[in-house]
Amino acid sequence: MTATDRALQLVAEAALAADDKLAHDIIAYDVSDVLGITDAFVLASAANDRQVKAIVEEVEARIARELGEKPVRREGERDGRWVLLDYIDIVVHVQHSEERVYYALERLWKDCPVLELPGEVAEQSRGRRAAADPSEESGTVVGFPGAAGGDL
Repeated sequence: MTATDRALQLVAEAALAADDKLAHDIIAYDVSDVLGITDAFVLASAANDRQVKAIVEEVEARIARELGEKPVRREGERDGRWVLLDYIDIVVHVQHSEERVYYALERLWKDCPVLELPGEVAEQSRGRRAAADPSEESGTVVGFPGAAGGDL
């Protein structure tokens, strides 16, 4: 089983929306073979709580505008550190950078296929991370297994 065409459309719009709000480390996984409740996860990071909220708002607005969908569930909004948007076909996780490193969702889903993101979204988001953190070396994302230059 693979992610449906509808799930892929939602993934693309969510990634574009997150990219518009300067999210970094945007990645999507096809989890349809291991989870029966959704087809894909989209992960995106933000430098602070305000940016997490801005990304979430843009994802919701863009998906509603472009695809006519609203999330069936939204969790974590109060704290603004990790917000989850459940669209049934996909689940979008927008995390503060510290939560992203701590919970390391990439490690949990590393055996799942990585979905291609539109245009230069993945490259731009990794570049934002490297620019924000001068300790980054040659595009390697610290704390994200499998995210070293070109593996995504």
